[in-house]
Amino acid sequence: MAVKAVQQIMLGSVTKNEKQAQETLKEVKKVGYDGIELNGFMIRPTPFIVRMMTKMAGMPVGKGGSFDWESMIHQAGLSVVSVHEDLGMIRNQPDQVIEEAKKFGTDKVVITGMYRFDYSDKKAVLNLAHDLNEAGENLKKSGIQLLYHNHNCEFRKVETGKTAYDLIIEETNPDYVGFELDSYWPTEAGVSAIQLMKQLGNRMRLYHINDRGTRLKGPSMTPILKSDSMELGYGNMNLKELVEQALRVDVDAIILESHKNWVDKSPIKSLQISAEFLHREMH
Repeated sequence: MAVKAVQQIMLGSVTKNEKQAQETLKEVKKVGYDGIELNGFMIRPTPFIVRMMTKMAGMPVGKGGSFDWESMIHQAGLSVVSVHEDLGMIRNQPDQVIEEAKKFGTDKVVITGMYRFDYSDKKAVLNLAHDLNEAGENLKKSGIQLLYHNHNCEFRKVETGKTAYDLIIEETNPDYVGFELDSYWPTEAGVSAIQLMKQLGNRMRLYHINDRGTRLKGPSMTPILKSDSMELGYGNMNLKELVEQALRVDVDAIILESHKNWVDKSPIKSLQISAEFLHREMH
């Protein structure tokens, strides 16, 4: 059965010190999640510019790089389903990445997309697929799976009828590269998330879940509303169908990652509400 997990990025504003972090992790476990997905930039000392960029995006990471996450996660009774890293770190410091994953008891390392990268450049995307294969082959020698996590930039067209994501799927070796599909971002880009899931099949080893809608009540100023992240079951996505497909291919974990639009501006209350949906649908 897939593990119910939470992405660490949701917890940045409620892990400001080690005591609060410990309490937050215990609350995550209490409401029914069994796992957490970590970010390398949140469990190691992080450059100031990285903290500023995430804060400006509405998702502060705090200063948890000095916390004893291994001990806190163990005390909370959570498992680590994977660690997010960037491709440069994986290629340049593979031993550190492997050691860190094993320290936390996970066999999965996830690449969270590319920064300052042109996903409309077919040659660049082909080179990326080559680099993913090479990195995945290297990690596999130590028993670590490499997964690729999408946002919306992968759905830019590289040629008529084909997106960068299509090309990444086609050009990566299933023996070395798997996927962590985030269904929010293709939906935001106008792409069918369920079709992507079916296209990936059992190459999708982890599933990032979120809902998309609006919290606005009453009349709107214009006929057009801007959608945002929502608690599971409170937006317009067909999450029931998506969860069923994820379970059909036996994903190892379904991971909640909502963004800054939390109910009452509280990530804890938000993940509590979303847990109700997961408990109901992941039976």
